[in-house]
Amino acid sequence: MDHGRALGLIPGGGWRGWQALLDLSPKVPPLASLVNGTVIALAGDSPDQASAALALWQGLLLVSVACWGRQLVSPGFGLLAAALTSTTPALLSLRTDFTLDLPLASTSVLALWLLGRWAAPDPRGGRWSQATAAALALAAAVLVKQSALLVVLLPALWVAARAMGRRQRRWQALSALVVVLSLVLPWLQHNWITTIGGTNRAVVESAAQEGDPPPFSLAGLLWYPRLLPQQLGLVNGLPALVGGLLAIINAWESRWDKGSGGRGWGWLIGCSLSGWLLTTLSPNKDPRYITPVLPLLVLILSRGWWQLGLALQRRGWGHACGGALGLALVASAGGAMAAQAREIRWQPRSPLPEAVDAMRQQVGDQAHTLVMLPNAAELNEHTATVLGRARGGQIVARQLGRKSRERQLVLDQAEWVLLTTGEAGMRREASRELAGAIRQDPRFRLVGRWPWSDGEPVELWTRRQPVADSARFDRRFIALASGLRRGPAGLAPVFEAIGPQHQLDGHWQYQQRVKSWAEQRLRADPDDRESLWTLALLAVLRNRPHQAERWFARLQTLEPANPWPVAYRSVVLLAGWNPWGAHAVASAAAPRHREPVLDALSDVSGALMANPFSLQRAIGSVPDATRRVTSLLKKER
Repeated sequence: MDHGRALGLIPGGGWRGWQALLDLSPKVPPLASLVNGTVIALAGDSPDQASAALALWQGLLLVSVACWGRQLVSPGFGLLAAALTSTTPALLSLRTDFTLDLPLASTSVLALWLLGRWAAPDPRGGRWSQATAAALALAAAVLVKQSALLVVLLPALWVAARAMGRRQRRWQALSALVVVLSLVLPWLQHNWITTIGGTNRAVVESAAQEGDPPPFSLAGLLWYPRLLPQQLGLVNGLPALVGGLLAIINAWESRWDKGSGGRGWGWLIGCSLSGWLLTTLSPNKDPRYITPVLPLLVLILSRGWWQLGLALQRRGWGHACGGALGLALVASAGGAMAAQAREIRWQPRSPLPEAVDAMRQQVGDQAHTLVMLPNAAELNEHTATVLGRARGGQIVARQLGRKSRERQLVLDQAEWVLLTTGEAGMRREASRELAGAIRQDPRFRLVGRWPWSDGEPVELWTRRQPVADSARFDRRFIALASGLRRGPAGLAPVFEAIGPQHQLDGHWQYQQRVKSWAEQRLRADPDDRESLWTLALLAVLRNRPHQAERWFARLQTLEPANPWPVAYRSVVLLAGWNPWGAHAVASAAAPRHREPVLDALSDVSGALMANPFSLQRAIGSVPDATRRVTSLLKKER
């Protein structure tokens, strides 16, 4: 919805430039959101209307599987594979879950099919049009979600390595690489820091918290194969198994691969194995991560169905073959529907739409933040934000109050709060204590109450009067920014304060107020250091490294004895993919300040410039800088 607004397609937004558009995708690439936002603009933003985007991705998946099956055997085989894809339990559930798994599976299958067409021997493959189509599909898969690399990376590298041995295909491969990088790098360059951090939390930290098995352990290697009967469905698998056994016993075909190169069954099986291998090696073993491989397995299963049909025809049962196929597909669909029915949870309807509507009636389309205390599948800040921003609304919901230190912040500054009366959705003691404090605080009044789980209603509270000093954080932010001159000792307080404040002020309205104040001060005094520190920190938080470098450069001139403006300047240059500038800045200042952090920045940036001597020095300077930063932080505590 936010991407549709940024494109100017949905009411409540408008085009504010490429950087503002890329800001909306700090951890996950934007392609699926751009497509979904466009569909929502055409179909509507209610949950039922927005699901048209899922139908679009489902259609792409079915077409890709059908085309791949047609190429492998025949048009009839392609239709059979598409039909089985539509009844596969794990893929069927994706049609009702607004996640990235269905777009990821669709684009990944399309990319692998087109890549295989290009990899086929001449004259079927090796055309410029095929290379271009494959490159665009590969870029699309990665721009849906970076985990597409788990499925497409090894096949793409294998095809590229084979292409290097032939002159025409070598140029096609290099051109395809340029196309992919030119489409992916703008997003990656803008968001690479948050992408690395988000991937680490989603993959490494999440795997550790959930107790997933190590990648190379027996349990890890068998993790996804043991899920396949449930994901693919026994009704789909049994006919395929029978058909495969008949094909082997009767030796009807000397080999499966009717084509050659990347065109036949060898390519399909190789893509399936490589996708399974890399997904298995990923630390996080969420069942849905294997989703892009499942359509490939469905194609292989379809071969077993096809062989079973051929067996019936050879025995003279050709007339019954069509009826048997129809009954089998009906049984497959019935099994998939039964699996979906078992996932239905019968529970009270979420009161969130009514609560958000009650808030909308009082605030209209003005920008407000709703603080959420409960966190449940049907009652959370993500769903509340979607409801609050529908139909041009400007309400965003944020989770705050789960930690004791956030209690006073909510009591003093929150304008709107949604809570429950019991433990439903509020498993943390701090959240329940905060809910009780809000009910007893005379500064809040009850707006409405709606029944929910186990007779525990949901309550919407608002502050009786606006916060007397709504700009109190502005002054604190300015003080925190000025504290950056102390180096790492000043960084910790910034991040401790910014996180909760961004939850409390989901629109980050303080940033515009502080920016206007600092610019006004600079017009009166161009060397006002407080304003320069403020603008530099704002640029860092807004992911504008080039702006931040400009402010830090001015501070470096005004504070020549302070090593930290130089260090910050070098860091933001690295963040902006400018290691040459970072190396020049850090190496010029390092001898004067004798600061280990500057030495490390000089060596790291030099190593990124492929300087082997810098890489060798970084082995010693980076640990020294780490110990220096750690000691400064300990002194601050």
